[in-house]
Amino acid sequence: MNTFGRNFCITTFGESHGKALGAVIDGCPPGIPLDETDIQPLLDRRRPGTGPLTSPRQETDRVEILSGVFEGTTTGMPIAMIVRNQDTRPEDYAELREVFRPGHADFTFQEKYGIRDHRGGGRSSGRETVGRVAAGALAMKLLALHNISVKGRIVSVHGKTDPIAIEHEILAAKEAGDSVGGIAEIVATGCPAGLGDPVFLKLDAAIAGALMGIGAVKGVEIGDGFAVADHLGSHNNDPMTRDGFASNHAGGILGGISTGQDIVVRIAVKPTASIAKKQKTRDIHGNGVDIAVGGRHDPCIVPRIIPVAEAMLALVLVDCWLEQEKYRR
Repeated sequence: MNTFGRNFCITTFGESHGKALGAVIDGCPPGIPLDETDIQPLLDRRRPGTGPLTSPRQETDRVEILSGVFEGTTTGMPIAMIVRNQDTRPEDYAELREVFRPGHADFTFQEKYGIRDHRGGGRSSGRETVGRVAAGALAMKLLALHNISVKGRIVSVHGKTDPIAIEHEILAAKEAGDSVGGIAEIVATGCPAGLGDPVFLKLDAAIAGALMGIGAVKGVEIGDGFAVADHLGSHNNDPMTRDGFASNHAGGILGGISTGQDIVVRIAVKPTASIAKKQKTRDIHGNGVDIAVGGRHDPCIVPRIIPVAEAMLALVLVDCWLEQEKYRR
């Protein structure tokens, strides 16, 4: 599926080396001031070519709003946003037409569809997230109207937490033709109590699913996450006082419903699969081959995945907000 959400419904489209990427959003309330300047800052944080720690691909990622806005205000109709690719080099991937890259979705796409876009992975490329970020920027604008903010940060890269050490780890991996992964944290502040559903569409389940839907994410934890396995109940429970909760081990969610505390989420991000080091793989005929992936790739995805994760958390929250509005009517 390329569609996400129940009330604030987005459909994304486009491939890494195709003509364009974007999103169509259905369910945005009318009367919201909106233009490209509301969307562009989040896209700028995601885009490549901003420094030595990112892919050198030069994309301005300028967004165009095609529909759903009249005289600077949303109309309640579908909002279409597009970002045109400018620095595509499909020829960089010619030798991969019949070869599966290790750690990528090349093999699984071929098995599922019987066809795949070998130009940087097509829809399985990290560039697919452009549409998510554009839609997420709109979601963040809607949440801000209700004093809800979403912000991410790097927790660690390759086990290092100091910013100078993190930069060193990324540059060292780049020099070695390798890559590194890490952990990012995303926090939603100002979220009221009562968002989410108690059984199959729990808020924490929706958040976990949304963030696991980002290609490079291999793990999600909310609140203390896996650390709760080592807690006593007397430590793990968040005591309630007249002034509110005394702690937040639950990460702002109890019983699948928000508590009004900060919603705290961490994601484990795998090392970039495309690396220059020689690796073993196979081709579409089953023959074993050696491969060193060329092209332009990030030595670490963590810095650029943060706006993507912010966007996905915002999309979940705005969808839940609109669902809750049904109960207030």
